[in-house]
Amino acid sequence: MPLTALQIKASKPADRPFTLSDSSGLAQLVKPNGSKYWHFRYTYQGRAARMSLGVYPHISLQEARERAAECRNLLKQGTNPGAKRRDDKLRQ
Repeated sequence: MPLTALQIKASKPADRPFTLSDSSGLAQLVKPNGSKYWHFRYTYQGRAARMSLGVYPHISLQEARERAAECRNLLKQGTNPGAKRRDDKLRQ
C-alpha cells in the first residue's frame, strides 16, 4: 500500500531504525534521532542495491516518487542509476 503524507509526518522514531515502504522500490528510513531518509531499492544484474534520494522534509513524498520513477526508467534502459550518479558527479 502506498505511503501517504500523513503517515510519513506522523511516523515517530523508535529505538532502532525502521523502514516505511511505498511502492516500486521507494522507501523511507526513519532513524532513532528522528531523521528521515528516502531510498530507492533495486536489483541490477542480480545484485541488490540501495540509492539515497534525499532527506525528508527537504524532499517531499511526491518528489521522492518522481526521483524513484527516474531511477526505474534508467533500469529499464539497462543503466545502473547508482553508477550513473557517481559518473555524473565525477564529470563535474
